[in-house]
Amino acid sequence: MTEPMPLAPRGRHAPPLEVRLGRQRRRLFAAAAAVFARSGYGEATAEGIAREAGMSKATFYEHFDNKEDCIVALFDEAINVVIGAMRAARDAHTDDAPRPRVRAITEAFLGAIAQFPDEAQTVLVEIVGAGPRAMEHRDRALDSVARYIDELNRADAERGAAARLASSHDAFAIVGAVVELASRQIRTGRPGDMAELEPVVERLILGLLEAASDTPA
Repeated sequence: MTEPMPLAPRGRHAPPLEVRLGRQRRRLFAAAAAVFARSGYGEATAEGIAREAGMSKATFYEHFDNKEDCIVALFDEAINVVIGAMRAARDAHTDDAPRPRVRAITEAFLGAIAQFPDEAQTVLVEIVGAGPRAMEHRDRALDSVARYIDELNRADAERGAAARLASSHDAFAIVGAVVELASRQIRTGRPGDMAELEPVVERLILGLLEAASDTPA
């Protein structure tokens, strides 16, 4: 998820090549997200993305092979941002009880989505129609978020701060539910604000933890 970048200086005041390429890539990501969200993946073109970014089509192809390559790279970047936000929230609430820690991590996840609506629609909605390679990346990304939740829960359980989830599938169930809830909000506008999903997700996670604590060892 990226913020629009200002145009870089030209000539002898231009930044080094690696900096310039990084800025170009971020501008292309922002442009691609806007085009995918506005037109849908099927109608988007490399030329349209380049035009949205104020660049040539040749510049687009310096960074991506095609629009599928672009949406996959954008997806991977967005997932890294979301996981980073979750980690930061968790680190800031390490010593809290489960409920406020779950709330903080949930707010970080949904907050990152709400902050970048075009990118969110791209990675949660448009990615589904972007072909087998994109879906493989999506599956791996959801698995990685589920593994993170499972590892976080294991660490909490080992220090007696929370019950251990009944299985790794519980962690994936959390991810799947949150992704579908967020996707539905983007597609239908229900509920009216992404933040309204926070208590729903909190009840889901705490409910699974409570069920795990009631399960005989």
